[in-house]
Formats: sequence, structure tokens, C-alpha cells
Amino acid sequence: MNENQFQTEIASHIGKMLREAFGKGPQAIYVSMDRPFVVVYLRNFLTPTEKILLKQGQIRTIQHTRDIVMRSLIPEIKAYLLLLTGMNILEFYYDWELHNHSGIFIGRQFENAPLASGSQEYYAGKEELHHEISCMSHRIQKRPDQIYSRMINKRTLLVIRTGVLIDLSKELIRLRDEEHLKQALNRLEKSYLQDNKYVEQILHTKSVDVFVDWDFVRDKSVIVFILNPIT
Repeated sequence: MNENQFQTEIASHIGKMLREAFGKGPQAIYVSMDRPFVVVYLRNFLTPTEKILLKQGQIRTIQHTRDIVMRSLIPEIKAYLLLLTGMNILEFYYDWELHNHSGIFIGRQFENAPLASGSQEYYAGKEELHHEISCMSHRIQKRPDQIYSRMINKRTLLVIRTGVLIDLSKELIRLRDEEHLKQALNRLEKSYLQDNKYVEQILHTKSVDVFVDWDFVRDKSVIVFILNPIT
């Protein structure tokens, strides 16, 4: 089975899982594989109940409910990816853009997995983008110890930061207040990155969606830009 077949099978299976768990699945699912990464982009994913809650401003309620459901789905998704593709997913991230009715899943194989030979780790504007993200991180917490990025495809840019958490954040994690910390970081970083004209100038593109998630244990963060290239 080739990569395109893998992507079709993954999209179909995840769509079925989400429909069974939420009562409604995404209208469209786009799967991109660039080993050791797999990125799943969901479009038009919001249940009728969530639409009502969103109109009432109950965003935290939606996020909390989805977190509970995702805790049961993530092991199933990892097991399916291992069975279908042989990818042993060590890290898994997800985020939602509720107002855009979109979402993202990001899986990464174990640390020593080889990188795909065709991966686009070098792209126009990379250094400038890393500098902008470093400045944003410094403004909110601290400059990352390391920033890594790659174009998964022409519409999907993945950025990974390590070593971002300050002592206050680490103490909140120790006190088991990860949920509020994640909500605060998500809101602050997205307010900086969304509709950021400088980032769009750097990449010569329009940003359709921006997603952010963290692995607090590893002190690691993932950012995904969904792009609409300017022709």
C-alpha cells in the first residue's frame, strides 16, 4: 500500500471514529504523511449541540467535553496507525479552531525514526519565521531552547518548539492545573499568530488556520499553520 492509499484509509477510519464518538463527523478530512509525522486536518466539524454552546460563548464546555472524548480516542488512533502503516506514534497532539469548525491531529513516531527523504525542511522565510516565533515565545513565556520546522506539504507548515516553559508554568503543572494553563497559552499564542500579517509576508501566503498544542511532560509545543499559497 502506498502513501496515498494510507492517507485515504486513515481519513476514512478517523472519520468513522469521530462519527461514532460525537454523533457527527467532519465534512472533510485531509491526511498528510511525511514520516515521522502524520497530520490530520478536519474541516466543518461541529455537532448541533456544540453549535448552540458556541453561540452562547460556552467554548470551555466544548473543549472540556472534547478533551474527555479524545482521551479515549487517542490510544485507538495510535493502535490503528501502527497496524496500518507501522508508525509507532510516541507523541500525539490535537487542537481545535471552533469558530472555523476545524481541527488538527498530529502524530510523531518514536524519536529515532528516520526522516522522509523528500521532506521540505528548508523553505523560503524559515529563519525569519523562527525569529518571529522565538519573539512570541519570549513575550509570553521564554525563548525556546530549540525550534524545528518543516513544510509537510505546500499547505501545511509544522513548527516544533522545545524548552519553552517558565518556572511558574512548571509549578502550575505540578499543582495539576494543566487545563487552565493550556487554555491561557492557547489563547495568548493564537491571538499573536492568527491574522499575523508579518508571518504571512514571510511565507508569502495567507494563513487559513493556526493550531497550537503542548506536551508539558516533554516541555514541547507544536504549531501548525494551514496555508493558502498566494499564486
